[in-house]
Amino acid sequence: MNTSRTGRLDDSVRLTSSQEQGFFDKNYALRILLGLGFAAALFMFLHFREVRVEILEINTVAPRYVVAQVDFSFLDEEATLLLKQEAVRDIGKVYKIDDNAVRQKRMEFESFLLADQQWRERIPDASLEDMYRAADLLDRGMVALRFTDPRTMIKLEDVNLPITEYQVFTPSDLDESSQLSSQIWIYLQDNSFTDQEFPSGVVSFILDFFRNQRWKLLEDTNPQRALRKQLQSTVQDKYTQVRAGSRIIDQGEKVTTRHIAMLQAMKKSLGESRNLWHPATLMGSALLALIMTAVSGAFLYATQPAILRSNRQLFLLITVVLMTLTLAKIIEFFLLTMSGNLAEVVKYPLIVPFAAILLCSLMNFGVAAFATAFLAVLLAMILPFDRQGFMVTNLAAALVAILSSRSMRKRKEIFAVCTKAWVCCVVVILAFHLSGNTFRNVTMLTDMLSTGLFMMGTAILVVGLLPLLESGFNIMTNVTLMEYMDPSHPLLRRMTIEAPGTYQHSLVVGNLAETAAAAIGANGLFCRVSTLFHDVGKMVTPQYFTENQQGGVNIHQLLTPHESAQVIMAHVSEGVTMARKAGLPEKFVDIIKEHHGTTLVYFFYRKQLEQVGNDTSLVDEKEYRYTGPKPQSRESAIIMIADSFEAASRSLEQMDEEALMRLINNLIREKSEDGQFDECNLTFQELGVVKRAMVNALVAAGHSRVKYPKRVQK
Repeated sequence: MNTSRTGRLDDSVRLTSSQEQGFFDKNYALRILLGLGFAAALFMFLHFREVRVEILEINTVAPRYVVAQVDFSFLDEEATLLLKQEAVRDIGKVYKIDDNAVRQKRMEFESFLLADQQWRERIPDASLEDMYRAADLLDRGMVALRFTDPRTMIKLEDVNLPITEYQVFTPSDLDESSQLSSQIWIYLQDNSFTDQEFPSGVVSFILDFFRNQRWKLLEDTNPQRALRKQLQSTVQDKYTQVRAGSRIIDQGEKVTTRHIAMLQAMKKSLGESRNLWHPATLMGSALLALIMTAVSGAFLYATQPAILRSNRQLFLLITVVLMTLTLAKIIEFFLLTMSGNLAEVVKYPLIVPFAAILLCSLMNFGVAAFATAFLAVLLAMILPFDRQGFMVTNLAAALVAILSSRSMRKRKEIFAVCTKAWVCCVVVILAFHLSGNTFRNVTMLTDMLSTGLFMMGTAILVVGLLPLLESGFNIMTNVTLMEYMDPSHPLLRRMTIEAPGTYQHSLVVGNLAETAAAAIGANGLFCRVSTLFHDVGKMVTPQYFTENQQGGVNIHQLLTPHESAQVIMAHVSEGVTMARKAGLPEKFVDIIKEHHGTTLVYFFYRKQLEQVGNDTSLVDEKEYRYTGPKPQSRESAIIMIADSFEAASRSLEQMDEEALMRLINNLIREKSEDGQFDECNLTFQELGVVKRAMVNALVAAGHSRVKYPKRVQK
């Protein structure tokens, strides 16, 4: 038994170290690889981090000056827009002949042909069908015809748009019908009738009829729009140069899209200027990663040596930290790439509470607190968010989550923990906005809403991942322990039927062990739950144990002392077999093996000695000792004491505080002299606390009541 301890191990750490470490746990080379792997992962996150620039929201007032950190050029959308407007400024309108007017004149022409047959004398070789065919071609040509000014014609040619059907002509007034120029009719004559042959005089006759008409012209917006679009597409984007030291935005100035474009361009330029593959840049990131790894290792060495000695727990810690960093990068990618400038809306993404709740549940308070500070600093370095606000909100939420998680007993309580953390964030956000005089701004509400969504997502992730991590790393949390307390568990249900005395004994021992463990800061819940299963092996032969014997019949009267001792001691190995077959956690199996340690079954050993005349050479003491091992943790030692104390207390004639204190002092002295506490972390000071706690608990459980007087019969 240790007489002193430089540091106190937390509950979950001790529980995972009670059984002998396997190859994975104790291999030193593997531990070095885990450390190097962690450093390499930190290097990747640090080296390929996003460049930080001032984050401003459009249409808000800039709280401070922003100055260009490097020379850069940015896409000046305003200048580009002006150039595009200039490119289409001289474009004229495009006109066409009203389709209805062409149809109307066509009908008048056909009526004329039918009413006045003099055209046959003028064109004797032409038929009515020829006249109709020629009119159709002219109709199509006039409908396809477009008119514009000479400058627009040149621009059409410049952008390679077809101009074969365009003619230079602009009406003086769209409200009045216009007579087309002779040049247009020449064009129609030369281009409308080329596909077919007609008798001589047909084309001239038709053109003369239509030439003398006045035509209604309409503005055609489709070709105008196509020309504008084509011209604007040829305008190259305008990039404006900004020199380092130039002021991008003034304090109090309204933020525009141009300012945002400048900030984004500066961020890109800063990223390119880092020159990620330069030896100096690589060396700087590697050195920073090694320093952070060394600081973490020093913390574990000074305050959590058991974790540093266990590769399994070290791997769990590294896994949770890297999961958190990966989650942070995923959130960063989502916020930066999604449309709508989500990075400007979500200013305080809550990421650290995810790791805080997991580590507090799976490991201990100290590790969770250190990891919270470590991740808050690291994420503030690698994420492009407001450093001050990000660190404060994440630290506050994570610390509240840690404090709330310590007493967590059910998985649904994770949502309550996250709610408490969010309430703390609401207060922090309110403080930020009050200090910045922006509490009337809608951004305060969006900040509160976004942090609430993050905490809801954290709760869902933790609920989903916690069972996987518990199973994968063989860790028991308080939540898991509470599940094993269910009386409907098959082993407990069997025990109440097959060995009811043992079950009642286990309940009392569990209460004593929990009270004593809580008094010295050990894991009382684990003591209580594991004690329920510590004697399951007695169900194989329940009648051989006093608490299950009824009617005063003692079956040991039929056995030799050696046989009786073997039957009694067998309940440990039988319990181990039953526990593993039932799938109980290995930590429970450790308690089954250790709750008697290597103690001597003194009653039957002494009885055997008496039968051989007290000749110790004729009795092998080892055959009367449990196989152990001795208790490896404070919890195991406390359960050993509680088990013996509860059983021995039943033999007392008077159960008062003085008698119980004498009894437990004798029991602890005997076990200490027998070396049963040599391999656990229990100190003499803690033993004193344990004794007082158990005596007080047993006195309270066995208190006397006032005798009720007999009812007088009337």
